[in-house]
Amino acid sequence: MGCSKNLVDSERLIKMFERAGYTAHHNPSEVKSQIVVINTCGFIGDAKQESIDMILECCQAKEQGAVKKVYVMGCLSQRYAQELPESIPEVDGWFGKFDWKGILGEINDETASPQWERTLTTPPHYTYLKIAEGCNRFCAFCAIPLITGRYKSRPIEEIVEETRELVGKGVREFNVIAQDLTYYGLDLYGKQRIADLVDAIAQVEGVKWIRLHYAYPTQFPYDLLPVMARHKNVCRYMDIALQHISDKVLENMRRHITGAETRELLRRMRAEVPGIHIRTTLMVGFPGEGEKEYQELIDFVKEQRFERMGAFAYCEEDDTYAAKHFADDIPAEVKERRLSHLMEIQEEISLEHNQEKIGLTVPVVIDSKNEEYYVGRTEWDSPEVDNEVLVSIANTPKLEIGKVYDIELIEAMPFELIGKLKENV
Repeated sequence: MGCSKNLVDSERLIKMFERAGYTAHHNPSEVKSQIVVINTCGFIGDAKQESIDMILECCQAKEQGAVKKVYVMGCLSQRYAQELPESIPEVDGWFGKFDWKGILGEINDETASPQWERTLTTPPHYTYLKIAEGCNRFCAFCAIPLITGRYKSRPIEEIVEETRELVGKGVREFNVIAQDLTYYGLDLYGKQRIADLVDAIAQVEGVKWIRLHYAYPTQFPYDLLPVMARHKNVCRYMDIALQHISDKVLENMRRHITGAETRELLRRMRAEVPGIHIRTTLMVGFPGEGEKEYQELIDFVKEQRFERMGAFAYCEEDDTYAAKHFADDIPAEVKERRLSHLMEIQEEISLEHNQEKIGLTVPVVIDSKNEEYYVGRTEWDSPEVDNEVLVSIANTPKLEIGKVYDIELIEAMPFELIGKLKENV
């Protein structure tokens, strides 16, 4: 459940089970196995509820005899280790986010050392590359540091070796992830080294695309930008959650950055990495956001015209700084109105960006196909969260899943592009 970082953890656990002699399936939409392990998310209210619903669904399947054992691990069980066993006693075992030995020992009566080898559950041509655990930022609204602990970077050599092994298995696209890319290396090397890491990954033979996820705006490592500009296999894409632009709200959020500094960061990104597509996440309804501050956010979105943007309404999380120091006094209907209005503006911006691409021929990787279309992505699009490029099956020679083709873009929608195979490729 939850984010791509959890997906990597699940893939590691699957490999451990396979080593122990089990056949493991990653299929959250259809529970068939005798033993079910749920890797939960505990980030925000909706995600927590989704994890709870899955636990209850599997417990019901157990009562009906469809499964024999249900185990729960991950962020939610790490955070609510005392409350959950009392409220859902049907679960056979509860384990924390990093209790690999515990869950394997419970099921297999033996322990194993966690390793970075994993069984991929993504399509074979792309994967997620997790470079660190934890977070040292302690933003007012966020419970992640309370769940995952302090930041812990993986060594560059270990990550590069994992990349080589995955290339050997056919992976060509690497989505680099961490709770905070910006901090990478500070704990291990005494300085930020995300630029060095990306430079090293980019030089691994067979790596076609590298995409960067979850940078943090404060103390952004500007030495990363020339690395992005220099390597053709580093996508012109940056996922960086800005949250807000109002100085008042940013201070309340404990983001340690001002609106002016945020604008300067974005200016430099666009100047130093021509053609970069910026994905950001914004929050509405945080304590202190009045109509004035909300209007600042609206003006900021119209001004910056983000290529990719998501947003969510503030939800108070237990034990966070905001929960202890601010009243969550903005009515839910006001939050939802602001969120809906913000996303309507972004939808129009997204459509305009896509319309500007009509007539271009761009490399597109084919991820899948349905009855009507091959479904692919450009370098500016991360799997499952960004735009897709649709190529009609009826008018196209057979395309191979995982292969990159030159596609001419001929039609635009807010979050999809229609394309056709470029002739004489």
